[in-house]
Amino acid sequence: MSGRVVHFEIPFDDKERVRRFYDTVFNWRLDDMPGFDYVGVSTGPAGDDGMPAEPGYIGGGMTPREGPNTATVITLDSADIDADLARVTAHGGEVVAGRTAVGDMGFAAYFKDSEGNVVGLWQNA
Repeated sequence: MSGRVVHFEIPFDDKERVRRFYDTVFNWRLDDMPGFDYVGVSTGPAGDDGMPAEPGYIGGGMTPREGPNTATVITLDSADIDADLARVTAHGGEVVAGRTAVGDMGFAAYFKDSEGNVVGLWQNA
């Protein structure tokens, strides 16, 4: 695992309200993700694929406030989610949601660290 922060997620109770807020306040590019109740977020210049077009910032998403997403979550890069989750539990953390496929893009998981913070893991397909 590189441990690099590669993504963030902001939960919402009202999708349209949160979209208006971040669009108006920060002028973020917000795109609904087809097939998901999820809004993709670009916080800076993005290429046609929606990924950051220059170094120095990350993108993220907005998701309904449910399951592990009850507060803002940072997501870390993982080469092997299952191995990383095993290390998390071996060092006092707790798996909140195990490895789950996200379309054909990759896999996500969530854990609680030693302080009870929920952190995400992302493994590319």
